[in-house]
Amino acid sequence: MPPEITELVNSLLKDPVKVAVDPVSSPVDAIHQTVYFVDRGNKTQLLALLVEQLKVKNALVFTRTKHGANKVARELSKYGITAAAIHGNKSQTARQQALADFRAGKLQALVATDIAARGLDIEELSHVFNYNLPEVPETYVHRIGRTGRAGRGGEAIAFCDFSEKPLLREIEKLTHRSIPCLLYTSPSPRDA
Repeated sequence: MPPEITELVNSLLKDPVKVAVDPVSSPVDAIHQTVYFVDRGNKTQLLALLVEQLKVKNALVFTRTKHGANKVARELSKYGITAAAIHGNKSQTARQQALADFRAGKLQALVATDIAARGLDIEELSHVFNYNLPEVPETYVHRIGRTGRAGRGGEAIAFCDFSEKPLLREIEKLTHRSIPCLLYTSPSPRDA
C-alpha cells in the first residue's frame, strides 16, 4: 500500500492486521519487463513511438500525478493516439465513461494515477507503461500486474530518467530481478 494509505489506516484503526494472498514482490513471470533510460522531456515522444512500433492494442499508462495524467493524455492525442486520463479529480461519470471507452476499444491508452487504477480489471490488457517510476517499489509490482492475467502474457515498459535511477534500484531489489534496460535518445532534427 502507498504510505499515505497506510498512514490513514493506522490513524483510523486500532492494531490493524494486514493479510496478503501473494507476496507483493512477485510479478507474474508471463510479464515481459523492459526499462528505457530517457530524458524527462522525451518520455511522451518515446511513449508515442513505442505505441506505434509495437502496434499496441491497448495500454494503461501510469503517471505519478493527476496533472501529469492529464498532460500525457493530451500529448498522446497530438500524436494521433486516442487517450483519456483517469484520476481522483475526475467525476465518477467521467471515470466510468473513460473506462467504458477503453474497454470498448475506442481509446488506445488510459492514463492513470495509482489510486485511480486500484481495482481496475481490464481483460486482455496488452501493455502497461510506467511513464514515471513509482516512489514505492511495491506499487511497481501492482502496476505491472494489470497485464499478464489469466495465464496470458503481457508487456510492462518503464521509463526512467536520471532522477528516477534510485527508484529503479529499489524495484530491482524488491523483485530480486534485474530488468533489461535500453537507452533512448531523441532523433536529431536532421534524422527526422
